[in-house]
Amino acid sequence: MNGATTHETIINDVKLSLKLGDITRHGTEAIVNAANSNLMGGGGVDGAIHRAGGPAILEECRQIVARQGRLPAGKTVITSGGNLKARFVIHTVGPVWYGGKNNEPDLLASAYRESLALAAAHNLISVSFPSISTGAYGYPVDEAAGIALNTVALFLKQHPGTITEVVFVLFNQATFDSYKSALTRAVSML
Repeated sequence: MNGATTHETIINDVKLSLKLGDITRHGTEAIVNAANSNLMGGGGVDGAIHRAGGPAILEECRQIVARQGRLPAGKTVITSGGNLKARFVIHTVGPVWYGGKNNEPDLLASAYRESLALAAAHNLISVSFPSISTGAYGYPVDEAAGIALNTVALFLKQHPGTITEVVFVLFNQATFDSYKSALTRAVSML
């Protein structure tokens, strides 16, 4: 692998970037949180976003859960960004990997699609994603990367003019390399 830390392409006039780094430090209008269904923070990206964003995010999440209950896999809600650079956090729950036999690909695609739709509904033009479900939820990174990038590319093609920048902020080089390969495949299919 080449050790790159940034890769960019244009899809339907939208800048799509892959970056190696910490999503909590990214300054797009919204960052996406790979949340658990109770929205109370946890490990990985979820815990990092809650820690960096401060208590305002947790309080808004508590209010959401009190109002509508736990968030099912593939669905999204939005809160303020608290102390983050991003103004908003879009919380989505990815599927737990059970070998692909429990609708995991569709639920993962829904998490990305619903996140972009919620961003567009709030007139947000830039969104950063982590690699949803590939940490504690066990989704194989190569498969998840393909689903993520194909879903995002299709959304951008079907909804021109809503979002102008999508960034995948990936935590380690192996994940970055998987996403770079998947992006090359996704772009060739457009």
